[in-house]
Amino acid sequence: MSASKNRDISLLLHNEKQSLRRFLALYIFLVLVLISLLSIFYYQSQEKLMFSNQRTVLSGYATEFVKKLKILHHYFPARYKYPRDDRFKSAIYDIERVLIFSTLDNNSTNLDKVIYRAGDKIHFVKYLDDYYLGAMYLILEIDEDRSWYRDTILHILALGTIMLIVLGIFGLFFVNLFLKPMKNSIELLDNFIKDTTHELNTPISAILANIEMMDQSVMSEKNIKKLSRINIAAKTVSHLYQDLTYLVLGHQRVSKDEMIDLKALILNRVDYFYILAKSKKILFDLDLEEASLFIDPVKIARMVDNLISNAIKYNKRNGQIKIVLRDNYFVISDTGIGIKSEKINSVFDRYSRFTSSVGGFGIGLNIVKSIADEYGLKITVSSKLGEGTTFRVDFPKDNRDEKSN
Repeated sequence: MSASKNRDISLLLHNEKQSLRRFLALYIFLVLVLISLLSIFYYQSQEKLMFSNQRTVLSGYATEFVKKLKILHHYFPARYKYPRDDRFKSAIYDIERVLIFSTLDNNSTNLDKVIYRAGDKIHFVKYLDDYYLGAMYLILEIDEDRSWYRDTILHILALGTIMLIVLGIFGLFFVNLFLKPMKNSIELLDNFIKDTTHELNTPISAILANIEMMDQSVMSEKNIKKLSRINIAAKTVSHLYQDLTYLVLGHQRVSKDEMIDLKALILNRVDYFYILAKSKKILFDLDLEEASLFIDPVKIARMVDNLISNAIKYNKRNGQIKIVLRDNYFVISDTGIGIKSEKINSVFDRYSRFTSSVGGFGIGLNIVKSIADEYGLKITVSSKLGEGTTFRVDFPKDNRDEKSN
């Protein structure tokens, strides 16, 4: 599978997540805006309905009160007591809008409006055709009945919740419809990878087995070099096959943890990669002490293989790979091209590569990190551009309980 195919897979997976996030963010935003606008319109309509109802009631009160003012006006000054009513309070203003008399609790008046809210009160203004007692404006005041507000808020919450659920169901439908073509494409690619890795196993194994059985002592120097190139190519493809198999089928595999002799494992994997390192004239510098780890042998092999393969791939010609093993950690460092400081934090991301000039799928370090997280191992990376990169894996001396925790 070519590097361009790798980029296509990476882009499809990345685009699916990005498209899903953007669609959901936009959909949620639009739903919230729609519900907010409808809530505002509903609230305003209920407020207008309340004012309309209060205006009808207060208009009747005003008509009754004007009759009392008219009687008081005709019998003034024999009768001088300002009329009052338990249902409301009132005030009268003259033509110059100067207060004549008031029983209002809230004196913040606005004679240019017919009905309005003044704090927790409702004011109703009536223009008088006849100037009884010199008054031109009559203001009636009542307490605002807030029951309409509570009912409106409850209705908004209930209807808003129902609408949110309904629109959420539609949203899930649209998301599935929107992403279906992309999911189908990814499923096809996933099946293609599974089929490809399955088909690669037999020929790779056959090539490597036959190379091992060949008697190089009867070969010419020219043919030995050709066989070496074939061996390098076969091992490169084999390593890629193992990564793809782990990536696609690793989650289905049941771990079979056991105590692993790390020194023996590292020596074995160095021997496996020796011919690849030799092709770039890279030397191994081994400083290994006895150490063991309770882990699945396949997974620790994948971890060590990918770290060594990475050190070879990004190393300089005539470079060096130093491997240090102690009882609670091991370190693999190279003298390669290094990593830019801004990219160090993303080296373990899937499909992330240090540079586009080196091929590969960019899945090796992601596999390393996933295995480390699974077993509670601490992996750190340090690098200097142009000088090299160091990966350190720390583990407890007895990690049998780490995975279960």
